[in-house]
Amino acid sequence: MIPMKEHGGSGGLATAVDQKVIDEVVEKYDVESQYRKYTKSSRWGTVTSVVAIAMSLYQLWLASFGVLPAIKMRAIHLTLILVLTFLLFPASRHSRRDRPTVLDFIFTAGSIAAGVYIVWRYDAFAYSGGFANSTDYAFAVLAALMVLEAGRRCIGKVLPILAMLFLGYAYFGYLIPGSFGHQGYTVNRILEMLYLSTDGIFGVAIGVSATYIFLFILFGAFLGETGMAKLINEISLAMAGRSPGGPAKVAVFASGLMGTISGSAVANVATTGAFTIPLMKSVGYKPYFAGAVEAVASTGGQIMPPVMGAAAFIMAEILNVPYKVIMLAAVIPAVLYYLACYVGVHLEAVKTGLKGLPADQLPNTRNVLKERGHLLIPLGVIIYFLVKGYTPTFSAFYAIVAAVLVSSLRKSTRLSWREFLAALEGGAKGAITVAIACAVVGFIVGVSSMTSLGIKLGDNIIGLAGGNLMLTLVLAAITCIILGMGMPTTAVYIVAATMAAPTLVKLGLNPIAAHLFAFYFGNISNITPPVALAAFAGAGIAGASPDKVGWTAVRLGIAAFIVPFMFVYSPELVFQAGNAGASILAGLTAIIGVVALGAAGARYLLTHATVAETVLLYGVALGLIKPGLLTDVLGLAGLALVYFLQKKRVKK
Repeated sequence: MIPMKEHGGSGGLATAVDQKVIDEVVEKYDVESQYRKYTKSSRWGTVTSVVAIAMSLYQLWLASFGVLPAIKMRAIHLTLILVLTFLLFPASRHSRRDRPTVLDFIFTAGSIAAGVYIVWRYDAFAYSGGFANSTDYAFAVLAALMVLEAGRRCIGKVLPILAMLFLGYAYFGYLIPGSFGHQGYTVNRILEMLYLSTDGIFGVAIGVSATYIFLFILFGAFLGETGMAKLINEISLAMAGRSPGGPAKVAVFASGLMGTISGSAVANVATTGAFTIPLMKSVGYKPYFAGAVEAVASTGGQIMPPVMGAAAFIMAEILNVPYKVIMLAAVIPAVLYYLACYVGVHLEAVKTGLKGLPADQLPNTRNVLKERGHLLIPLGVIIYFLVKGYTPTFSAFYAIVAAVLVSSLRKSTRLSWREFLAALEGGAKGAITVAIACAVVGFIVGVSSMTSLGIKLGDNIIGLAGGNLMLTLVLAAITCIILGMGMPTTAVYIVAATMAAPTLVKLGLNPIAAHLFAFYFGNISNITPPVALAAFAGAGIAGASPDKVGWTAVRLGIAAFIVPFMFVYSPELVFQAGNAGASILAGLTAIIGVVALGAAGARYLLTHATVAETVLLYGVALGLIKPGLLTDVLGLAGLALVYFLQKKRVKK
């Protein structure tokens, strides 16, 4: 989680949530925040801060003019991350929280040894023709153990266990009959893949973490220190606060904007939810509905361009396309997602007669922009460079420089040296779980590549589905959601990209559409019961039933489950077919379909919908969502029919 300088209340609005409640929610549901909180006087707190700051400076040096061979650059990045992990994350709930234990020091030393060895040894190993010795294998075992233990501590048991199962498959595969069997690999061959190549631990995923992902997290940390959260909340209040059910719309706007600087749905809920959930409750929204709105809006932050979740950068690397292509492809789906959320909260407000906030309690847009509007300049910088085709590393580096420079334009946002160092420290800490997830996923990707498991799995899925695309998509979606219940979004996407996406491409899908499909379903596991972490966090802040919040979030976020199928069948929605005009036309009909879907979910358009009208609205939504002239015409006709029927009742 990237720490924000302030939650950003506004004016006379009484919206404070007990900070203890926020801390408890974050501690329970945001794995990134479950680390030791050292006191300012703690010696080990100082040591950890120095390591974190040094790491951020190393990454900035690397982004500006530093040049290192890929495996060495990745090894140094991972070593620093591992050191921070073992100093910050305790081994168990019963471990000391005020200082590292002896076990932590042992793992820290092991991490440093494994990192230093590969940096020192790799050139000699490469020049020898790739012949490893017994010392190489010993350090490979050490590195693997360090990464797995770090994964257990900071992202939970599921992913490390999955990684070990894949290692077992690599070794014992010769015992497996049928299409999933293979020749089997020796322990030495597996260790070489893991540690002495760029196929395993030091593969593409950790490479993206060491370049793009870290810098974007660091960029978010700098924006957080300048008070960006307050600017976002106040702009959102000014835009939507007065309309019916205004606070819920504020949550939609604020959480979408906050997604540009927060890499975690739960962190997003904690940051904006502390402000928006009490506001929603104050105007009459039920607590469970308020929590659900915040969960859905916050989950969408990772699919919102220009700065999407960490997995989007890995997607660009896997597909070997510029990041701006991924960014452009995500625009219409993100608009559809947030429009559906907005329509849902608007119709709920109109249906129940909820009002907006009084004008005298809302900030003045002009004053807000005058005081803090300059903080938007770094976002403009990053968008400009990405659109112009510069690398994400270059774009993020200069956006960080811009954030530091423009913050000095106003005294209220100017960074002190203490805040500057806090941003460097916060960026490194915020990158820990993503980097560790990338390292652990390296086991899975490496074994899949070595054994051709992805191809075998794809062939079997196609066989199970009988070559039926829809059934294959449903199976892939369910797999992603199940994986997302126990793993970070980045890890879910990489596993899905390794296992499921190639299958979809083999069935003829556009590669970007196939990978975005996996990316979306990895994200929406945050609002999908039984393990819906963003929904549970919203429930904790709202004081509502987690299950009720979770299922309400599913209803509000129903578009998130449908949009991926839309762009698979209509790649125009991700700018992967036809021309720009075709994409815009497809987007317009999809927008109308999403509005109909929101009305069906709320059972309200102009007035309360009858059962027949609700069924018709669902049919309209599906008709407009499915590409084709006939379905579009029928969908529009059905929507017009419901509209005129309800308008006639309203007049009476």
